[in-house]
Amino acid sequence: MRSKTINMSEGEPIRLLIIFAVPMLIGNIFQQVYNLVDSMIVGRFVGAGALAAVGATNSVTFLFFSLCNGIGSGGGIVTSQYFGAGDQEKIRKAIANSAYIMFSAALVMSIIAYLATVPVLRFMGTPKEIMRDAVVYMHMSCIGVPFIAVYNYASSMLRALGDSRTPLYFLIFSCFFNAGLDILCVYTLEMGVFGAALATIIAQLTAGLGCLLYAVRFNSYFRLEKGHFRIEKDIIREAVRMGVPLSLQYSMIAVSCMALQRVVNSFGTAAIAAFTATSRIEQLLHQPYGSLGMAMSTYSGQNLGAGRLDRIKLGYRKSLLLMAVFSLLMLPLMQFGGNGIVKMFVDDPEVIALGAVAVKITSWFYLFLGMIYVTRGMLNGVGDAMFAFINGIVEMTGRIFIPAGLSMIPLFGIWGIWWAAGLTWLISAFFCVLRYFAWKKKKGI
Repeated sequence: MRSKTINMSEGEPIRLLIIFAVPMLIGNIFQQVYNLVDSMIVGRFVGAGALAAVGATNSVTFLFFSLCNGIGSGGGIVTSQYFGAGDQEKIRKAIANSAYIMFSAALVMSIIAYLATVPVLRFMGTPKEIMRDAVVYMHMSCIGVPFIAVYNYASSMLRALGDSRTPLYFLIFSCFFNAGLDILCVYTLEMGVFGAALATIIAQLTAGLGCLLYAVRFNSYFRLEKGHFRIEKDIIREAVRMGVPLSLQYSMIAVSCMALQRVVNSFGTAAIAAFTATSRIEQLLHQPYGSLGMAMSTYSGQNLGAGRLDRIKLGYRKSLLLMAVFSLLMLPLMQFGGNGIVKMFVDDPEVIALGAVAVKITSWFYLFLGMIYVTRGMLNGVGDAMFAFINGIVEMTGRIFIPAGLSMIPLFGIWGIWWAAGLTWLISAFFCVLRYFAWKKKKGI
């Protein structure tokens, strides 16, 4: 067993991106399995109402997790740039100081989210019949933020060093652990949504501790001395400079998702359950885009540190090609297999019918979603903090105004919810590409 760090400033870009992205893709898929298992077990063993309650909290929990993880992501970008520059001491200091940022943000977000749960759910128009379960699930998720941050911190630092495999191993283990705990807590002990949230927290904490202990044992960069733990204002300042815009971006997207959830809630429990099921499906299918985007972020950060701007441009172009191929492969799957996929979550005929049509609508826009992930990852890696803020505004505006407007038009009605998602991806992708060309022109490449 040894360190698996990868220097992405040398070698064939497409090979490096695939080697780095594939373990992350597998890991991200298993990460989504947490949500899938929760939804499937809750929906099957507790009922469509409980599934709707879990789904009604998605955008709220995403908001607070995003605020926390966005701030922490800045530390990963800084670490990857120091790694590309070959600055051994700065790498270790960045790892130590990133911990201060990540866990401080996690604790603050946990407290704020817990206190804000009931007012926010009421503001979103959560139906009374699912309100109690929604509050229980949300409160447990809030309590779990600092525990889940352990894995997020360890994995982000390892990935910044080019190691995308170690986080995968521990995530796979915890995924199976989570499935077993879900069955125990929800089915055997009949703990309902409380049990589903508890199982996820325990499983991710296990993954985080295992990942961190492994890194300390087998990765020399994690063997920190007392001097590395001194607060480095320059490192924290740079990490916060990059992390805060990312956090604002994610939070604006989350707020827009809350606004969208409010529109969904207005159509009743069946619509909420269908939206929850399709959201889980899309979260899983979007993982290749997210993995490639994260690979581009590390790749761009390391190459920026090494002064290899030409390699950043080449890697970006090849990433777009990979993304386009995947998008074309996913289209027929969603067009012809949506009905069967939705059945995995619930057996209610009305929910299945709604979900099957919904995935057909959004699948036409996957290409634009992929462009967002790849371009966002590349620009994050080179430290374009302002873009993250701009992208967040674009997505927030689209998700707030487009679904509310389309759903009021008889031609669209309830389907305006999913058409709005696709149109938002299209608009956001357009701004992403414009920003990329602006960056390239600025650098003269």
